[in-house]
Amino acid sequence: MEWRKPSACGDGNNCPEVAITSDTVYIRSSLLPDAVAHLTTDEWRDLLTAIRAGEFDL
Repeated sequence: MEWRKPSACGDGNNCPEVAITSDTVYIRSSLLPDAVAHLTTDEWRDLLTAIRAGEFDL
């Protein structure tokens, strides 16, 4: 899998990383690369929509 992280992270080591296949999106933290969560593409789309809407703002 090709893991990607946001360009805003630069060379930082505390960043979210994603790897996308045709039907699954894998998510991990660069601090804990062995702990991988997986979402369907629909779940991924819903998560991004919620983040953009501010549903997870603290």
